[in-house]
Amino acid sequence: MLKVREIQAADVELVCDYWSNSSPEHLLGMGADPAKFPARADMHQNISKQLTQDYPDKAAYCLIWLQDERPIGHTNINQIQFGKQAYMHLHLWHSATRQKGMGQQLVRLSLPYYFKHFQLQTLFCEPYALNPAPNKTVAKVGFRFVKTHRTIPGSLNFEQEANLWAMDRAEWERLSQH
Repeated sequence: MLKVREIQAADVELVCDYWSNSSPEHLLGMGADPAKFPARADMHQNISKQLTQDYPDKAAYCLIWLQDERPIGHTNINQIQFGKQAYMHLHLWHSATRQKGMGQQLVRLSLPYYFKHFQLQTLFCEPYALNPAPNKTVAKVGFRFVKTHRTIPGSLNFEQEANLWAMDRAEWERLSQH
């Protein structure tokens, strides 16, 4: 049974653990640069800040993915322009839960939180072009491919080829009726 919920105080350590304990190979595979990671205490503080802010004031927002009530990953948005757009990121924490098709269902369960709470018109996802899992996931969920381009997609990333995907509010509403 897969579920999604907003991050809680007890989850902050789990998200920090994911970033701190991921292998260099896993981080490289998703386009992340460990040299750009903030100190754990700063990461903890940044994530915890989300717990007390109103939606329009959030710079980032995290959802926890659950399997049988057990946290197995998270999705978050950043670069939020309330009422307009945001960028989504997808993270299953353990290799045993990856490439099982769960990502599609978890993303679908996450989309209402993003579109409703942030009144988004467009949700983007910009995964590393060489990381097939998130690219396949967003395509199967119904995101539209926009382009491949060279960029630094986020504060934790190195310069890379990234695929930009988009889902507009109208498309999400259409998909959510099925």
